[in-house]
Amino acid sequence: MKVLQIIDSLEAGGAERMAVNIANVLTQEGHDSHLCVTRKEGLLQSAIAPEVAYLFLNKKGKIGWRAVFKLRSYIQQHQIEVVHAHSTSAYIAILALVFLKNPPKLIWHDHYGKADQLDQRPYKIWKLISVFFDQIISVNKLLKAWAEKELKCKKVLYLENFAVKVPTVRLLSPLGGTTGKRIVCLANLREQKDHLHLLQAFERLASEYDEWTLHLCGQDFQDAYSKEIQHQIQKPALASRVFLLGSRSDVTAVLNACDIGVLSSKSEGLPVALLEYGLCSLPVVVTDVGACKEVVADCGLVVPPENSELLAAALEELMSNRELRDRYALQFHEHVLQHYGSDRYVERLLELYNSYYLS
Repeated sequence: MKVLQIIDSLEAGGAERMAVNIANVLTQEGHDSHLCVTRKEGLLQSAIAPEVAYLFLNKKGKIGWRAVFKLRSYIQQHQIEVVHAHSTSAYIAILALVFLKNPPKLIWHDHYGKADQLDQRPYKIWKLISVFFDQIISVNKLLKAWAEKELKCKKVLYLENFAVKVPTVRLLSPLGGTTGKRIVCLANLREQKDHLHLLQAFERLASEYDEWTLHLCGQDFQDAYSKEIQHQIQKPALASRVFLLGSRSDVTAVLNACDIGVLSSKSEGLPVALLEYGLCSLPVVVTDVGACKEVVADCGLVVPPENSELLAAALEELMSNRELRDRYALQFHEHVLQHYGSDRYVERLLELYNSYYLS
């Protein structure tokens, strides 16, 4: 089968990781797998398997007609049978396919990260263009319910994200802090990730757990939110204990060098970072947003969002108890392998592809 994944960038985000992961695992299953990046290359380009055919459109402007025609020619030339468009790349996918006589099937993969704030999502444009979708894949149940209610496409599938553990690499640069006492938050510096409540929670623990450090690993967009984070970590209680790592290509090594994984988001879809915590055997503290509680089950600690007091209490529960950390780490690792591994995901995805390919 000839399948094309489309994504707008290769920056280190959850949707981008999923597009690359799917393209890679399809080659392992013997399929002709292609990956198209529309606007911006980035850190994840090095993670693309050599067997994956790669196209970069370098799209400029709001529509980017040159990129549209380039994509359409590519689809025709390679006789693509399924186009799998992730997030907002659906726009260019529709423009490329709409005038083809026998267009491939179009699947839209909805990774929307603010699933807990869907009342604020502009749905009119999605409702309009959803008539072109043959299938919608939603990464959590909230997004599935939203699509079934608001959009024209009637085929909607809830399919959980999966994570792939990359081969162990060395740390590109050593981490600060003390071995055995590091907390990591793998999340780009976006407001919805709510690092500010995490910093407040960590500050509450400063006096009693002064040897512990917090490592924020994710892309810094150098905006007002980033400046607020930098301002907060200049406080005396945090200045020497919080580290901004930026976007890293050695994420697995960073996670392996840490001892607790935390996500303090106020809204989520199904964060791939949480699955990566599990693959790296980290005990976790997460907020109850998106699919986080469902993913963690009873294998970690879940707290309400935007509550630094309860977040601090959960972190302290793990920081103070090595035995509890070890138990949760093992349970969560086994849980992620069983329920969010690539084998199960690919089986379900191929069933979906084949339903169109064989029809």
